[in-house]
Amino acid sequence: MTTVSVDDAAIAEAKQLRDAFQRFLREYEFGMREVETKISILQDEFTHMHAYNPIEHVKSRLKSPDSIVEKVARRGIEADFESIREVITDIAGVRVTCSFVSDVYRLFDLLTQQDDITVRVVKDYIAAPKSNGYRSLHAIIEVPVFLSTGTVSVPVEVQFRTIAMDFWASLEHKIHYKFDGNVPSHLVQSLTDAADAAGELDLRMERLHREAHEINQKVIEA
Repeated sequence: MTTVSVDDAAIAEAKQLRDAFQRFLREYEFGMREVETKISILQDEFTHMHAYNPIEHVKSRLKSPDSIVEKVARRGIEADFESIREVITDIAGVRVTCSFVSDVYRLFDLLTQQDDITVRVVKDYIAAPKSNGYRSLHAIIEVPVFLSTGTVSVPVEVQFRTIAMDFWASLEHKIHYKFDGNVPSHLVQSLTDAADAAGELDLRMERLHREAHEINQKVIEA
């Protein structure tokens, strides 16, 4: 008769939990890839049909298991997959960097109006920037993932921003990391001023783009 030690049982249980966690995260990976595909199709259509590419680049990321566990503990969430799926909506993230603010809203509309996309939350930090000057358009969407076991609806956070917004956010993140979140007040003010300057640059570049397009259209029609 074979007996199973307590240690063996604990190891087996830990392995089952790890495998379940990996399956759980794989759903988010698939959901992220679905969104990436949709954005890639829109990008190709604009490039080939409209001779214009509104997307500068796309980045994706999946939260690590350690990061998820830390967030579950910090927010006091029940440590089961359904609770995590309901409360933590940024496990899968896609960031779309656009040329102009008008492209941000255009792509947001084209993506979220697709029949299989469900919009859960929209936070427009372009129309209403955060107090530190942060600007971006955030959306939590749900996308169906078709698995051999059935269809799973997966939340994905999609962020839309311009090149200027992305540059500012990257710099702000590096500064906060360097000071472990305790940024000196004069640097905080400088970052806020820089965010305002980036916003002005976006407006100016969009005006230039629009004027250049209008001039080109007149030339074509002449």
